[in-house]
Amino acid sequence: MVNIPDIGRFATRHRELEEQMKQPDFYGDHRRASAVAKEHQKIGMLLAKNERVGKILEEMASLESILADVGEDVELKELARKEMEENGAEVEKLRREMLLLMIPPDPSDSRNTVMEIRAGTGGEEAALFAGDLYRMYAKFAESNGWKAEVMATSAAVSGGIKEVIFLISGDEVYKFLKFESGVHRVQRVPVTEANGRIHTSAATVAVLPEAEEVDVTIAPEDLEITVCRASGPGGQGVNTTDSAVQILHKPSGMTVYCADERSQQKNKARAMKVLRSRLLQRLEEDERAKYAKTRKDQIGTGDRSERIRTYNFPQNRLTDHRIGLTLHNLPQIMDGEIWELIEALQNADLESKLSPLL
Repeated sequence: MVNIPDIGRFATRHRELEEQMKQPDFYGDHRRASAVAKEHQKIGMLLAKNERVGKILEEMASLESILADVGEDVELKELARKEMEENGAEVEKLRREMLLLMIPPDPSDSRNTVMEIRAGTGGEEAALFAGDLYRMYAKFAESNGWKAEVMATSAAVSGGIKEVIFLISGDEVYKFLKFESGVHRVQRVPVTEANGRIHTSAATVAVLPEAEEVDVTIAPEDLEITVCRASGPGGQGVNTTDSAVQILHKPSGMTVYCADERSQQKNKARAMKVLRSRLLQRLEEDERAKYAKTRKDQIGTGDRSERIRTYNFPQNRLTDHRIGLTLHNLPQIMDGEIWELIEALQNADLESKLSPLL
């Protein structure tokens, strides 16, 4: 007998949402209204599939009666058995789809994303690799019709990047990029290496859901804002006004520095956007930590100390260590063609979430 999940609590929730949607002031808060409407639609799909399963099970019960009563009619028995198999396969398919619909959505999936890339161990080669990663994500964003906007950069003497913070705006950006957080390791021969030796370097990637002012409350007295003159590689001044902004959030100790714009106000606005996103990520991580003891999630922890991926250029190989995936098309990957990788990570995440429900 097929084990059909109990959806009683979802039916109750569906009725609750319908009552909310009937309220006169429901559309006053557009963001909340959109979230409620999406949840209502998703649960509606679950209920429809459950209804379909019920009808198929009734058909299967009738077929069992036919098989018991047809006696020696071989042809009729064969037809009934074939229909039973088809119905059983459809029930199993619907059951899996129901389980997927029962997985709670990540509330940040629909958000834009703030990405931070920093050169790690490996000196100038690490900075060059950080620049390569930035270009990879920028090209991936462009191929999806998303917009990538640099918010802060710190260039290296070699032409690489010590640090870059950029915002990617588009449809469900965080949903597709959230598994990129972690340590990315590269193995290749640097252009400055005369003896052809392979060097190992690393860069860290942080992926933060973009926060809005309503998500995180920041008291003005908790901020220490410093303005100064921006400087370029090697310390030389890049403009003659005090336009660079550094914001210290005293309760958390977080510091954000933005100097890419010539306008002090624009730099301050960008720094506040990054600060809010970092604080939102910390809040979400605290919530996830509450469930860490009961659910072991194989990917998506965002732990920067974890080496998540290796880019081996001599072997034209990329390996994602979390899911054991190896691909042999590094030039295309570094050119932004990372859909195969992202889909594999999402599928692994779904499987890990399905396990407790099965």
